Amino acid sequence: MLECGAKAPSFTLPTDVGFFNLADYHGKKMVVFFFPRADTSGCTSEAIAFSTLQEEFDIVNCGVIGISKDSPAKQAKFRAKHGLKCLLGADDTTDVCEQFGVWIEKSMYGKAYMGIQRASFVIDEKGMIAAVWPKVKVPGHAEEVLAFITSE
Repeated sequence: MLECGAKAPSFTLPTDVGFFNLADYHGKKMVVFFFPRADTSGCTSEAIAFSTLQEEFDIVNCGVIGISKDSPAKQAKFRAKHGLKCLLGADDTTDVCEQFGVWIEKSMYGKAYMGIQRASFVIDEKGMIAAVWPKVKVPGHAEEVLAFITSE
């Protein structure tokens, strides 16, 4: 997993509303949060929390994108169903997840499988990783990320 001080990978990926290119945000802070799957309870709570704070992130010149392996169409349904405001990236090839180090082996009921580890990154104006939350607990997380950004 990427650590603080590392250069953020340059990436472009489809979203539910077009394409996202990290290079377009150079000179602006960016929150990238990875979540396992759209429309599950924890992922929904996390996306709603970031969306609720979207205007406050905008005020401090910080973009927000949530990324999962879901398709752009599923992300669009997720947005519509819950009134989400943050961008939703579709990393169906897991390229971006792998670059950030969040595509990992997981285990459920003794069976191993590959999946996305819930994690968040703050990328600064120069494209460097300024903060990492490697194993996110959803309650209060979006507020913690906003507090970090506003304290810089």
